[in-house]
Amino acid sequence: MSMTQHALPTPVACLLGPTASGKTAAALRYAAQMAAQGRTVEIVSVDSALVYREMDIGTAKPSAEERAAAPHHLIDIVDPADAYSAANFRADALRVTGEIVARGNVPLLVGGTMLYYKALTQGLNDLPGADPAVRAQLDAEAARDGWPALHARLAQIDPATAARLAPNDSQRIQRALEIWMLSGQPMSALLAAPSSRDDEAARYRFVPVALEPSDRAVLHRRIEQRFDAMLAAGLIDEVKVLRARGDLDANLPSMRCVGYRQAWEYLDGDIDYDTMRDKGVFATRQLCKRQLTWLRAMPERIVVDCCAADATAQAVSAIERIHA
Repeated sequence: MSMTQHALPTPVACLLGPTASGKTAAALRYAAQMAAQGRTVEIVSVDSALVYREMDIGTAKPSAEERAAAPHHLIDIVDPADAYSAANFRADALRVTGEIVARGNVPLLVGGTMLYYKALTQGLNDLPGADPAVRAQLDAEAARDGWPALHARLAQIDPATAARLAPNDSQRIQRALEIWMLSGQPMSALLAAPSSRDDEAARYRFVPVALEPSDRAVLHRRIEQRFDAMLAAGLIDEVKVLRARGDLDANLPSMRCVGYRQAWEYLDGDIDYDTMRDKGVFATRQLCKRQLTWLRAMPERIVVDCCAADATAQAVSAIERIHA
């Protein structure tokens, strides 16, 4: 093999999309087609909720049957009491992808956590780590003044970040204010700064295939049906079991995941069941909106209309072209 050939990066398809866009179905269809050709596809999850153990229903974690159909990675790797960052994901995803390629198998990245994808493909900016003391101070201020007041403060120091956050998006408002308090710089400026990509990442050419809706209302209906299905499958009982452990609280990143946060509020007696259900659906729609905003900032993506009758086949075809 010549030096030029050796230097060519390995193309790796990344199936991205918002909640309920059909990523799992397309990934498993592709895995089945490759298996019929004698090739093994290994799926690498790009999802900040699927990393947590004991959180299956509210994260729409692939079933045992789905995981048996193709090897899955970066699922059930963290206890809900622990934190997992974009930096952790980047290191783990690069390691796992390298192992899959070394085995002669086909890696396929699948998920909707766009910050993880950005960290993987563009490197990490020099953001300060979490500071428990600063977070406790901000939590106390939010308890006194409300998150919209902290959002208003963020709008003064970092208008670009505040403009893309909802006034009650406590987790992201807190993180943006924390970064400003620790670094003295707005998060938007730090994220815009060039970041270094290491040689490991340069071995791959990550190509995004984006499942996006031509009609947002279709996706909204799917989200509503999916959340109701999670409730019917026992989401509240799942959160009851997590609460009973005694070492988890509503401020942990795991319990801030969509669905879990609203179920926790309901079990605290702060809201009734119908309100919990409506807030869960609304929060999932907001998450979907953020995911689509991230996706549309990727000019290199291959777009597949997830509302199309043949969306799964289109996505599989796009992945096949990348790996051809």
